[in-house]
Amino acid sequence: MTNAKLTKDRKDMKIRDVWEARKRIASIVSRTPLIQSTILSEKTGRRVFLKLENVHEVGAFKVRGAANKILSLSEEAKKRGVATFSTGNHGMAVAYVAKKIGIDAVVCISNRVPKAKVDSLKRLGAQIEIVGDSQDAAGERCYELERGKGLTVIQPFDDPHVIAGQGTIGLELLEDLPNLTDVIVPLSGGGLLSGIGLALKSCDRDIRVTGVSMEQSAVMYESLKAGKPVKLEESETLADSLLGGIGLDNQYTFEMVRQYIDDVVLIPEDEIAFSMALMMDKHRIIMEGAAATGIAAVLGNKIPQQDGDIAVIISGQNVDLSILLKLIQNYTFENKG
Repeated sequence: MTNAKLTKDRKDMKIRDVWEARKRIASIVSRTPLIQSTILSEKTGRRVFLKLENVHEVGAFKVRGAANKILSLSEEAKKRGVATFSTGNHGMAVAYVAKKIGIDAVVCISNRVPKAKVDSLKRLGAQIEIVGDSQDAAGERCYELERGKGLTVIQPFDDPHVIAGQGTIGLELLEDLPNLTDVIVPLSGGGLLSGIGLALKSCDRDIRVTGVSMEQSAVMYESLKAGKPVKLEESETLADSLLGGIGLDNQYTFEMVRQYIDDVVLIPEDEIAFSMALMMDKHRIIMEGAAATGIAAVLGNKIPQQDGDIAVIISGQNVDLSILLKLIQNYTFENKG
């Protein structure tokens, strides 16, 4: 099936979908805090706020989209159970929601998923299947389970219910920051940016949306450059949550990211590491590498100056303690930041 046909056949999403998601997930998903960062505000000469999606019980924003999708299923589908494939955070979100409402969940992950996330999945009671070295390989196994056992696949990003769930972050930003002019969003499969972009741009087309990713294996960035979804080999990165393909048959997020994004910034590994350490030191906030890409973009003056407030989406905090220990040992800030 061609991308053109996929685009023609899909249901175009509207801001109404995001408002419906907000109502649907209210019993499971709490509103997250928005705090001003003094150090980043001084750096930019503008007010910079951190949207703390890391404080969800699963430690990441993914619970919003997972809840909206799972709660939208029929009772019959819920009884059969759900399956998903994930670099970790989405799998934890699906397992968490499934446990909350009492249904079975299978999470397919690759060998690259960090131990901290695997341990969290086990604590949440999900059945785990470890397959191959990439999210794509885990995805293939997930669809085998759908065909063989009738489980409903909860996609990590390329699904309208998942996108709308992530878009509820945008609604909260609009309510809390009426002078918002820039939002910085970690970019991988594009579900987060698509949802936030839909919510913000439906209100004000002039709000600038910047996607941030690591330099290596930035699949959405390379897809945008190529004008179509592409496939890349995954590389080692601190921003492991941003690994994974976008699907060569992508139906929603590629076109939505292309519609709503204003710029993409790629961050080198040393700047991701420094940003993680700086936020621990100055804000006492633990964040994973994917979340730190937005901090690095601000610190590196990658966001063009304009009036108004900046919001950085702190997408998650699920990182191995061994990595945090190395960062603390490697960075001091007496003469930095």
